[in-house]
Formats: sequence, C-alpha cells, structure tokens
Amino acid sequence: MSETPMSESFDVDLFVIGGGSGGVRAARIAAGHGATVMLAEEYRVGGTCVIRGCVPKKLMVYAGRFADEFEDAAGFGWRLEPPVFDWAALKRSRDAEVTRLEGIYGRNLAGAGVEVVADRAVIEDPHTVRLVKAGRCVRAKVILIATGATPVREPLIPGAELAIDSNGVFELETQPERILVVGGGYIAVEFAGVFAGLGSKTTLLHRGKSLLRGFDPEIADALGEAYAKRMDLRLERTVERLEREGGAIRATLSDGESLVVDCVLVATGRRPNVAGLGLDKVGIELDAKGAIPVEADSRTRVPSIYAVGDVNGRAALTPIAIREGHAFADTVFGHKPWCVDHRLIATAVFSTPEIGVIGHNEDVARRCYEEIDVYKASFRPMKATLSGRDERVLMKVLVDRASDRVVGVHVLGPDAGEIIQAIGIAVTMGATKADFDRTIAVHPTLGEELVTMRTPFVVKHPVGVG
Repeated sequence: MSETPMSESFDVDLFVIGGGSGGVRAARIAAGHGATVMLAEEYRVGGTCVIRGCVPKKLMVYAGRFADEFEDAAGFGWRLEPPVFDWAALKRSRDAEVTRLEGIYGRNLAGAGVEVVADRAVIEDPHTVRLVKAGRCVRAKVILIATGATPVREPLIPGAELAIDSNGVFELETQPERILVVGGGYIAVEFAGVFAGLGSKTTLLHRGKSLLRGFDPEIADALGEAYAKRMDLRLERTVERLEREGGAIRATLSDGESLVVDCVLVATGRRPNVAGLGLDKVGIELDAKGAIPVEADSRTRVPSIYAVGDVNGRAALTPIAIREGHAFADTVFGHKPWCVDHRLIATAVFSTPEIGVIGHNEDVARRCYEEIDVYKASFRPMKATLSGRDERVLMKVLVDRASDRVVGVHVLGPDAGEIIQAIGIAVTMGATKADFDRTIAVHPTLGEELVTMRTPFVVKHPVGVG
C-alpha cells in the first residue's frame, strides 16, 4: 500500500471504480478485512460478465443448441412436433435471470458493508475520486480501477453506425432473419453459432485465413469446417461499407460481392475501458494495446492506484479478474500477499461445437521445447451414432518429451468446457503423460480419450520445424 502521512485523512480506505467481477470481488474481500470501501458503478452492478457477456450469452448458446437436440431425438425413437422458437420468450427469461443475478451482487456488497454509488467516477489525483453526477469528491487511501473493457468496431467504414456490437445483441427486440457477423474471435464465433442455431440465416465474415487466432491451428480449422456446414462462412474478406436498403442493410464486401441482411454484428475485439477516467491527471500512460500497465501485484506506476481485470490487459477473462481482485484485497488489506499466476489458464469457447483449452498450442510448444510428443484423437461422438449427425470430436495432448510433462490440452466437441475445467487441475499441478496413462478411464465418455491415447501422432519436433 502507498505510504501516506499519518496526519492525512481519508473518507474511505478503498475506492473501487467499476462494479464488474474484479471490482466486486476486491470490494467484498477488502471489506471483510476491515477496510471501509466505496464502489462506483455508472451502469449496472455485475459488469460485462453478468449483464452483457458470459452469463446472458451462455443462456443464448443453450437456446441455440436445442435445435440440434430436437433433431437428434428422432434417432433415439422420439417423435416430436416441429418445434417453434420464440425470441421474445427467450429475451424475457434471459433478462429476468440477469436482473436476479444483479440483485444478488448488490445484496452481497451491502452485506459486506460496501457502499455502492450509482455514478461515474473520475480520478482527480492519486487519492481523490470525483463522482460526476453527485458533484463531490471522495478521498481514498487506495484507488482500484476495475472498469473492464468495451467493444470496438474497427476498422471504421462508411455506414458503420448501422451495425451493432456485442452489447447491442442483448437489446434486440426481434430475432433477425438474416444476420452478418463480422469477426473471427471467440465473441464472433459464439454469437454466429447462437444465431445459426436459432434459425437465422447467418454469415460469418473474417479477414483471416482461419478463425480464432492464437488457438491451436488444427482446432481452429476443425471449427471452421464445422461452421461451414452450419452457416455461410467467408474467410479472407472484409466489409467495405454498409448502406440502408429499405428496412434492411446492404453490406458490400472486399471481394465485390454484397449481402442484404437484417442485422450486422461487428465483433472484432474489445479494448480496455479507460476513456475519460482521468489517468492523464496522475501520469498513468497506457501501453500499446491501450491497457493500464501494472506490476505482478496489480499496482500501477502510481503507488496508491491499482488496476485489475480486462483494463490491465493481462488476460481478458472473468475468472482472472476475480482472482486479481481477490489477490489485491488480500495483499493490500489482509496482510496476506499473493499474486495470480497467469502462465496456465484454462478457457473455453462456447461455439457449437465447443472448445476447451489449457496450455500451449502446438505451434508454440514446438518453439518452447526441443522435442514434443503430440497425442491426437479424432472420432465420432457416441451420441451421433444413432442421431446420424455429421459431427466430429478432436482432442490433442501435447507433451514435453524431456520431462514427460503435459504442456497443452485441446478439446473440440460436446462439453469441452466442462472437460477442460477438470483437466486444468491436473495440468496446473504439473501432471505428466504417465499420470494421464495410469488414470483409469470412465467409460463410455468423451473424456476417456484423454487418458487412453498411447501412441504419439508426432514423435519428434525439433525447434523450428513446421
């Protein structure tokens, strides 16, 4: 914590800017350690994850997958009337759940003794925050920035105002019959999968040669193949301009073609939400990605100011924000210093099919280790044998040959997120391939393949090969 004169007085020990996952966790833990805490949130408590991200998106993913379930049921002897989807009913249920969760967050903060103010907060100096609507300043011994990230619509093109971003998806009152999704990251592929599953004629457009940059290339290519069967997938193309055409939108593409759709969703990335925060007043300069640079303990260059979650650019994932917020509060107010280990992070992409990942992808593993063994399994899931669905599962286990340690696991297929959460424990503990091999399989499951692979697909990869 920053050193301040004993005579200096403060209104609170901690002022948190932002009521998302990281800010809420930090506020509650700090209050539990006896700190006086005030938290400012100008929109809704819960942040991106609860209000307009992970939670409502996952509910929509579930909705989109029911179409497959209804179709598959026939192969198992069920006879169903043609199902009908009601967008308005989904929106009501989804929004009600978000409101319920928001209430829980608010009650938990109040129960911890955190004072929550519905206002925009701007930093005035290393210990002062100004509440814009209230027109007053609050003095804090420590300031925590937890303002998350915000969607970007880049590059800007003529007619860009006709598109929506990932926040706007949750405001749609009616389901678009035709939708163009622009982007190749996890947000774009997740929403493209949702709308295709719900029956919208979906086009996914990405400027790259494959989806999901940074993921294992084989996994990304397999997702592209699956998506090409589910929707109109167009790679290595961009949108040049958007124009209103009656009640629809005409999108002109870089290859000269044009599409007429009812909605354009631009999901080309997110950037740290720092605009107008007052960082310039305290001399905090952003890094090349627009994030707030921090030390391992989330401290900025100003000793009394910290930043956790997406705003610091280390790993834009809700569980990371929560862990960073907890570590900050324990360290600064609980006298129990610890830092988050960002080296191994299990994550999932809720596309359909789903992806779960921990550790290196194959390209990175080849650069990091002299020799790696690659174990691979590609197969038709058991459920598809009766449903007749054209579906494949792909699993990869990457092993550092010198130590026998598992350095990467990649799963594409049903419940991949659930599988990788359990596998993540083993990999984080430093499990070896021998540990995997001596684990008795649970049969019949998808996950058993991860402990029954015995023969490396690739025996040796010298550095630089491939």
